[in-house]
Amino acid sequence: MWQLTGHKDPIPNYACREMSPLVAVIGDDKSRMSITMAQLLGVYKHTQISYASSVAALSDKSLFPSFLRTTPSDELQSLGITRLITFFGWTWVGILAENNDYGLIGSQMLKEKLVKAGVCVAFHETIPLFYSQEKIQRIVEVVKKMTARVIVVFSTANNLYPVMLAIAKSDISGKVWIASDGWADYPIFNEKDFLKTLKGTIAISVPTGNIPKFKDYLFDLHPFRTTDDIFIKQFWEEAFGCRWDDPNTDLATLQELSRKGKLCTGKEDLRALDIRFFDMTNLRFVYNAYNAVYMLAHALHAMYSCKPGQGPFFSGSCGDINHFEPWQLLHYIRKTRFQNTMGREIFFDQKGNPPASYDILNWHLSSSGSFAYVNIGHYDSGAAGGQDIVINTSTIMWSDNYTQAPVSICSESCGPGFRKAILNGQPACCFDCVPCSEEEFSNQTDAMDCMKCPENQWPTKRQDGCRKKSIEFLSYQEPLGMALAVISVLGALITGAILVVFIKNCHTPLVKANNRELSYLLLLALILCFGCSVVFIGQPTTPTCMVRQMAFGIVFAICISCLLAKTIMVVIAFKATKPTSNLRSWVGPRLPNALVFSCSLIQALICIIWLIVAPPFSQMNMKSQMGKIILECNEGSLTAFWCMLGYMGFLATMSFIVAFLGRKLPDNFNEAKLITFSMLIFGAVWLSFIPAYLSTTGKYMVAVEIFTILSSSAGLLGCIFFPKCYIILMRPEMNTKEFLKGKTTGNLQK
Repeated sequence: MWQLTGHKDPIPNYACREMSPLVAVIGDDKSRMSITMAQLLGVYKHTQISYASSVAALSDKSLFPSFLRTTPSDELQSLGITRLITFFGWTWVGILAENNDYGLIGSQMLKEKLVKAGVCVAFHETIPLFYSQEKIQRIVEVVKKMTARVIVVFSTANNLYPVMLAIAKSDISGKVWIASDGWADYPIFNEKDFLKTLKGTIAISVPTGNIPKFKDYLFDLHPFRTTDDIFIKQFWEEAFGCRWDDPNTDLATLQELSRKGKLCTGKEDLRALDIRFFDMTNLRFVYNAYNAVYMLAHALHAMYSCKPGQGPFFSGSCGDINHFEPWQLLHYIRKTRFQNTMGREIFFDQKGNPPASYDILNWHLSSSGSFAYVNIGHYDSGAAGGQDIVINTSTIMWSDNYTQAPVSICSESCGPGFRKAILNGQPACCFDCVPCSEEEFSNQTDAMDCMKCPENQWPTKRQDGCRKKSIEFLSYQEPLGMALAVISVLGALITGAILVVFIKNCHTPLVKANNRELSYLLLLALILCFGCSVVFIGQPTTPTCMVRQMAFGIVFAICISCLLAKTIMVVIAFKATKPTSNLRSWVGPRLPNALVFSCSLIQALICIIWLIVAPPFSQMNMKSQMGKIILECNEGSLTAFWCMLGYMGFLATMSFIVAFLGRKLPDNFNEAKLITFSMLIFGAVWLSFIPAYLSTTGKYMVAVEIFTILSSSAGLLGCIFFPKCYIILMRPEMNTKEFLKGKTTGNLQK
């Protein structure tokens, strides 16, 4: 207040100066002190530049309009620590934070950025500002119990010391400590108790810098030359282990100190000391203070160099270097940009923060039994993505003699072919690995969801990718297709051979007795039945899909129509033998031919309507069987398909009924018995076909239909024509009119 008002007795909101105005305040290092000062200085727009206060709240210009700093905000430090953690692939970390603005706000921002980056926080404990055995013991137990191997500490060295001492005495090792800039390289931990615990600590700290001739300046400090500096004498006593002659000290004590040579004389030489204080290679916050001074110097120089009429203020005016207003200097400071001795550009953004840059240090255990802070990398928030952090991993010394970065995860990663299943009540990093379902895959590590392959592809066996589905249809190359094709050809050849036998023996009584024209037509139809099954084999196309069902339906309708006509003619022939029968006019070829034609025509009409309304077509079925694309025929209209089969069943039923009624008619070779038996086989085959057809898919559905066609065709051929061929070829004596009329039965039986 004295500096602000110009009076030794401060008068708030009143300034009366006879000397140059207060230029600015540099400091403080602790954020809690800077906040108090910034609130007051901000009222008058007096510039305050801190070299170590990093609390993010100080970036709020509505509360602290004249506060600036040469150290980055904790918001950017949190971002840097997050990038450090993700660089090593750690996803399970703990956080310790001291109980003040620096620790609480900084750790909260860190937690938010970690969660956003996919890192889980195992615990978040608060370090007490005042010693508490109970709270410290709780922290020790949490650190010991939790499986997280990486612990971030947002604290200053003095507040952390008792907690870290308790951890060290509990013999907790194997942890990787991440230090914020509040204790990044403080020598307070260079004690034997901490060597095992803190070995391998990784710290993020403000960059070091070079101050020309600074060491010479320190060597020139002397209590006799700088009498206004109240700290020089205290430093002298600490450095040389002596005491200054003090009038308040009793005579006996002075004599004892003099006898031991412990009285300070002023002749001591600072250059003879070998202490860390004179190490100029590790100037960090000191270098920030140096940058703050030079920022003010450049701003004052800009004000001093301002030419009237070209100034930044009203009507081009400039600030008076001898009597400027605080807000005028603040304006120049905000506009100032310069390169420091390290070649870095120094300036302030709109929030009063400098460019964010950090050194990454690693605590090496040196041969002297103390820590050496080795620079292993750098973080620059302004760099392009992926290039913001650079770390030389080969130079890192890890704790517990790890040769590489230890793993800190809650759950092992889920490899390709698996997905993560979050556990109830647990952080997102704690999960189970669940295999993808048969129809899904995942091709990346730690996938949250499995994906479906395109329709024409299927997951690999490991379910880590997709491969093309195998195309399936009943082909001639596979054993099943080849066997069915051979059976079809053999069946057609056998039927053809029987037809040849019948034609050669066309004038024999047996062939004549059973309506040889219908027999020829039936045998031709059976040849086509065996042959049409071949159309079902091979890659389905729309034309073949249309042909095969139509051909099958019409050809079988002809077969059964022939049998129906034969059976009806047998019944009519026997009934017409009665003298009073009116059926004599129906005997002859016209009736059977009309029956065969009309019955077959109805089936043909059903097939034609089917083709017009909803014809069969080929399709690629990708869903019925996993991992396969089935090339199949879509029947188009299932109603028409079942109508075709239903009509064929109707004809077979009629043939069976008529044949069954005529089975006992007197004759040595009554075909009705054979037709009855053949219809039984035919019906049994096709009734078993329906459930088998509906319960199979793909090529086996086609195979079932082919097998049914071949079985029913073979049943008709065997039941009706094999006995006749046996008589024609093996028992020609039975192929006579006398035998057919029953006149030679006795002789033959002898």
